[in-house]
Amino acid sequence: MARYHVLIPSAGHGARMQSETPKQYLMLNGKPILQHAIDIFEATQQINSIVIVVAENDAFWQPSLLSHCKKTRVMHCGGETRAASVLNGLQSMSDIVAADDWILVHDAARPGIDPTMIARLIDAISANEIGGLLALPLADTLKRADAHGAIDETIPRQRLWQAQTPQMFRHAELQQALSMHLQRQPTDEAQAMEWMGHKPKLVLGDLKNMKVTYPHDLTVVAALMLAAPD
Repeated sequence: MARYHVLIPSAGHGARMQSETPKQYLMLNGKPILQHAIDIFEATQQINSIVIVVAENDAFWQPSLLSHCKKTRVMHCGGETRAASVLNGLQSMSDIVAADDWILVHDAARPGIDPTMIARLIDAISANEIGGLLALPLADTLKRADAHGAIDETIPRQRLWQAQTPQMFRHAELQQALSMHLQRQPTDEAQAMEWMGHKPKLVLGDLKNMKVTYPHDLTVVAALMLAAPD
């Protein structure tokens, strides 16, 4: 029977946060952003193991982040891009996972993940041979800008979704997809799988699972998490 493993790429710095400290290590509701996700996955019974991929010379990583962990280990094999970090992580996990095991790739800067979302994703995907991801239907009207910052066109939002994580695919298939298309720099795992001819399934996520990207996102995510406790 296939097992479930989590891979969290955490080698980026997040320049848009305007902070010398990588955003995954910034404090949020009393602990580092990354710690929130680790704790949730550690407490999820269906998850067998968790791998954190950090940069080789990550000066901000603290072993104390794993002081109470039983499933989690850190790999200092981060790459220059997110896709490279995920691929390196998949390769480093080869000794503990089977080819058909499920890998849940989760952003280090999405602290709002909770057990309900994880269960919904696993329940929706486990019978699906391809895989899928959490996502939210777009609610706002989209505008494409021209080179001068004026509206070039309005894009219909029907059937458009905003991708979140975890993104869940089988180990061997995801590793193959990223290996073949790494030079094309996929923005997420689903895109690499799309380039292999697959159609990953969209599973409803949650607003509080938003990614911390800009400084004001810290306040927004903190409030969303406190308003909807696990």
